[in-house]
Amino acid sequence: MIRDLSSQNLSISEITRQTGFNRKTVRKYIMLKTLPEPHKRPGRKSKLDIFKPYILEKLNEGPYTAARLYREIKEMGFDGGKTIVKDFIKEVQPQQRVPAVLRYETKSGVKA
Repeated sequence: MIRDLSSQNLSISEITRQTGFNRKTVRKYIMLKTLPEPHKRPGRKSKLDIFKPYILEKLNEGPYTAARLYREIKEMGFDGGKTIVKDFIKEVQPQQRVPAVLRYETKSGVKA
């Protein structure tokens, strides 16, 4: 859009009025040969990162609740909240589904 307006021989001031962009921004994009590539931001570290191996180990041992694991890692020095622990466990733990049961119903006394 900025290049199109620039190719129509509009001044930088006129382009800023029409687009609402800052003069420096308009000048920067007119001077660039190609469009800039977006940069991917580095991921943020979580307070839970240190305790994830411990949580995974406990989940492999048996069924633990998020509240119990939260209490255990809290004693180990975790200073985050319960929600971050619950969200991580939801991601990692497979959904446990109750197996389907085919019910076979009969009238009273027919089975006997």
